[in-house]
Amino acid sequence: MRHSFVLFYFTLLAAGTLHAAPLTLTLAAAQQQALDYSRQLDSHVAAADAARSLAIAAGQLPDPVLRIGIDNIPADGMDRGSLGRDFMTMRRVGIQQELTGSDKRSARRDVQLRTADKAEAQRRAATAALRRATAMAWLDRYYAEQKLALVELQATQARQEILAADGAYRGGRGSLADVLAARSAVVLIDDQRDELAQRARAAATMLARWTGTTGNDTLSGPPDIDHLAREPLAPDLSRESEIAVLTAQEQVAAAEARLALTEKKSDWSVEVGYAQRGPAYANMVSVGLSIPFQLDQANRQDRMLAARLASVGQARAERDEALRERQAQTRNLLDAWRTDLARHQRYEMDLIPLAQQRSAAVLAAWRGGKATLPELLLARRNETEVALMAVDHAASAARLWAQLNFLLDDDSGVTR
Repeated sequence: MRHSFVLFYFTLLAAGTLHAAPLTLTLAAAQQQALDYSRQLDSHVAAADAARSLAIAAGQLPDPVLRIGIDNIPADGMDRGSLGRDFMTMRRVGIQQELTGSDKRSARRDVQLRTADKAEAQRRAATAALRRATAMAWLDRYYAEQKLALVELQATQARQEILAADGAYRGGRGSLADVLAARSAVVLIDDQRDELAQRARAAATMLARWTGTTGNDTLSGPPDIDHLAREPLAPDLSRESEIAVLTAQEQVAAAEARLALTEKKSDWSVEVGYAQRGPAYANMVSVGLSIPFQLDQANRQDRMLAARLASVGQARAERDEALRERQAQTRNLLDAWRTDLARHQRYEMDLIPLAQQRSAAVLAAWRGGKATLPELLLARRNETEVALMAVDHAASAARLWAQLNFLLDDDSGVTR
């Protein structure tokens, strides 16, 4: 696609109104500014770091428990309340440790690691979405400014035609109707220019929303929207950012199911204690083992495992369905992008040159007294409308290009 509209640039050059301006903000630079400005990405990074820290903690044994107590204090009789006269009274101190199996600790650690992977996938998806949004905002502003420049050129031409109509009317070669028609045309063009100027300002504001800038930057030339950095459907869309998040969610669910399977084995606890008795009696050492009884596995552990396995199936089904939908959407985007490219090329190669030729013919006829000023104004307006429609098709193709080109979180899609 050629992005230099023949009518626009060549007429501006002829009129001497094309002024050099610094090209300061490229699409790639705007995307980088948006990434630096965003706080959403920081939140996903923090979530991933938190999950990795929890993974380290989950792989450790539970904290040991200090057990302190006094056993068998006499409650009545001569030794009531004594801590040393009854042979059964003992001041006890011990340590209890729950022995969580290595397979269970590994499963808990794996859940947190898969959660960290999911947070990282969400960060990549947010990065890709941010690149797409910034690219579309940049392109919206670029093409809005192109349309505004076209209408401003038409306004300049219309004012020149008012002067010509006034001169012809005073010289007796034209009519008052021609003068009024030219002035009406200028009013309509000014109205259209105001509308396009408002759209250009709105587009600049939206771009500034993503980049965090003032919106006063001058945009560089557009990227090459005729080509994609990669084939969106090859080999499949499993690496597409949003699908990758669903894949990561499936992996989290699978890790939780593996953890639920290890929960069918109870955790044993061991305890070692030392008991001090009265001075007339020997002190005691005790060793204990605690084993929980899972008396109703069918309604507790088995139910939990079944629920986790169902969650795996749910996550897999959601991922497969989203992948099919994304494949269909991508095919439609590709078809629409190619159609807009073809339509824009038709305008540039055929319709714009024909509109120019028509304007030139009517202008020559008007100067020779064989056409009226309203006919010339109509030809000029038609020429501008054709150029504006060409810009519309280019803008539509550019937005589709941005959606296709930034499906992933890298910046290889920016070619200029």
